[in-house]
Amino acid sequence: MIIVYHQNNTIVEVQFSEEIDVFANKSIAQNLFEIAEKYPEHLIVWCLLELKSNLNIDKLEIIFHNRRIMASYNLSQYSFLPDTIGYIDESLFVNVKKDVTYPTWKMSSDVGGIHASVLKALKNEIKADLDFEYFLHSMAKLAMINGLFCYSEPLLVKGFSTEVQKHNIDYFLLFRFVKHHYKTRWIFLLFLNLFLYEKKIAVFPLFASLFYKQRSINENALNTITFQSSKKIIDQKKIDIIIPTIGRKKYLYDFLKDLSRQTLQPKNVIIIEQNPDLDSISELDFINTENWPFCIKHQFINQAGACNARNLALEKVENEWVFMADDDIRIQDDFLEKAFDFIKTEGVEQVTFGCYEVNYPENKKEEQIIQWDGFGSGCSIVKTKNIKGIFYNMSFEFGYGEDNDFGAQLRNAGFNIIYSPKPEIVHLKAPVGGFRTKPVLAWHRDTIQPKPSPTVMLYKISNLKKQQLNGYKTVLFFKFYKHQKIKNPIKYLSSFRKQWESSLFWAEKLKQ
Repeated sequence: MIIVYHQNNTIVEVQFSEEIDVFANKSIAQNLFEIAEKYPEHLIVWCLLELKSNLNIDKLEIIFHNRRIMASYNLSQYSFLPDTIGYIDESLFVNVKKDVTYPTWKMSSDVGGIHASVLKALKNEIKADLDFEYFLHSMAKLAMINGLFCYSEPLLVKGFSTEVQKHNIDYFLLFRFVKHHYKTRWIFLLFLNLFLYEKKIAVFPLFASLFYKQRSINENALNTITFQSSKKIIDQKKIDIIIPTIGRKKYLYDFLKDLSRQTLQPKNVIIIEQNPDLDSISELDFINTENWPFCIKHQFINQAGACNARNLALEKVENEWVFMADDDIRIQDDFLEKAFDFIKTEGVEQVTFGCYEVNYPENKKEEQIIQWDGFGSGCSIVKTKNIKGIFYNMSFEFGYGEDNDFGAQLRNAGFNIIYSPKPEIVHLKAPVGGFRTKPVLAWHRDTIQPKPSPTVMLYKISNLKKQQLNGYKTVLFFKFYKHQKIKNPIKYLSSFRKQWESSLFWAEKLKQ
């Protein structure tokens, strides 16, 4: 392990078993690249000199259990990039929850670390900016979508009570970062949003940013760095499957047959069968007429709704792991075995697997293992202890957004979610049955129909910052224009505002 202490954007001390030359005429980033080139098998840690006694060295092995991990911690209440970045980025990665391990590309120069092999792989891909903080943000933003796991990690520091001072908002820096890391249109949307919501006219920052080019890295840059976690994740390969179902007897039967052929057998399959007809009875006769190699826990209810069904199923989970499935998916015989191999190798406790329709174009599938800000309720395996106390919010019932809200709850509790393209799940998207019935919701009778859907708005107001919500509002305004009948811009603006306010009203009602 190599520890680099810095001050005023300059390396002032290096702690290692042998002497390492650093060059005062080079940036911290340039020096780190050269150190990584010379010592590619070591973890490289950076730390502000004033935090030397607060660096939690004992936790570094736990934090960096995988070579593809980059972690840092910001000891200021203010970020290097202001909250106004939310005007053009709706991702949950922007909203760092600082008291838990949280996925984010918003890195900090206060304290952090990365494996030298990652720096070596990225040396010719990423510009070694003079500003160390900018360099860290840029590297994480570019590499995160290509397989680098990036975290805000409070375990990096110990016994620190005062705050590291940060600079005031620099709009030139903000616009430059947006131009470097987003499509060009976003600098104009940022300019517009600053004017609309903050009455700021950032003409000069906008103009200056036009002279910068968008940055990118080779999507395969990190492929030579294998995943091999030193963290023990699995105590026992015991897993329960939860399946909400309604009117899909044949599809469910086929999926149960897939489960019965697994090379690694589940312990329990928990089925919550729904039929809102009060005079109805279960149609799943095959549960009792056939022999199954696992225990089936079947509950029949006269209440429709995926959120309620999944919550009931989660209460019945007994084993270390749970596969949250849909009733119309198909898997290969070695799916569970391969899934556990992935979990062990990566050192992850929550993973959503690639789930696609039959004949889905191969070139449109996500091929990279990445952190992501979504969650798949019908294609994810999670560690049971991590979801104790986490349930599907019933306010989302019969709407949209329950999956992402469940994922947001997991992240807020300190549990990261990884997307893996393999092993793949086939989603048949059954044309009959389905976990969503179509009840008449309260706002369906309104003269002014809410836009967006109140459940979508509920997710937004529950999980996004105000800048992100306003940025979403602006984008929706432009996107929705071509899909509605009012072509007079003034009349459309008036109509859109009313629909937005209606959506906010109902979302607040749902939140109560």
